[in-house]
Amino acid sequence: MMKEYAPACDRNSRVILDILKPILARSRCVLEIGSGTGQHAVYFAEGLPHLQWQPSNKESLGSINAWREASQLQNISPAISLDLLSPVDEQLSSLTDVDAMVCINTIHIMAWQGTEKLFELASEILPIGGVIYVYGPYRYSDQPLEPSNESFDLWLKNRDQASGIRDFDVVNCLAKQAGFELQGDIAMPANNRSIWWQKT
Repeated sequence: MMKEYAPACDRNSRVILDILKPILARSRCVLEIGSGTGQHAVYFAEGLPHLQWQPSNKESLGSINAWREASQLQNISPAISLDLLSPVDEQLSSLTDVDAMVCINTIHIMAWQGTEKLFELASEILPIGGVIYVYGPYRYSDQPLEPSNESFDLWLKNRDQASGIRDFDVVNCLAKQAGFELQGDIAMPANNRSIWWQKT
């Protein structure tokens, strides 16, 4: 399988890694939801050598594993198939060591039920103190959506009505209901956000 390539990964990897370093300093095993091409998995595993990085995706695992094999890094596990629109309990058996979760540019792509399942899964598998980090664009009730994100939201919905930029307040409420407390929300390049919660 050939390595697939996403230019956005090259653009945002370094700035995301700078945020992840302190957030994941005490973590040992990270589950990445929606690993896409596999570029992020390699970049973050290399930049966070104390972590075991577990990439996952609904499909197209070949590219992730191609990136993994080319990197020769020992702290990336083989990619696993994980579909957040399937029952979560079917996916718990292989995830017993995970103490953090990372989800980059995925919440606005998948149907809303996937976001609900994301926090359900996090609640099930993360220990107390475990962290869930998300990256991407969000709507905020106290400010208008940026013009570039308005256009992006329209593009997403034209492509798939189930997609779209999510309301931060709704996602944060979902996180609270799952037992997580907001720890940080930082503006990132290209009108994205780095947001993370900790299991209480």
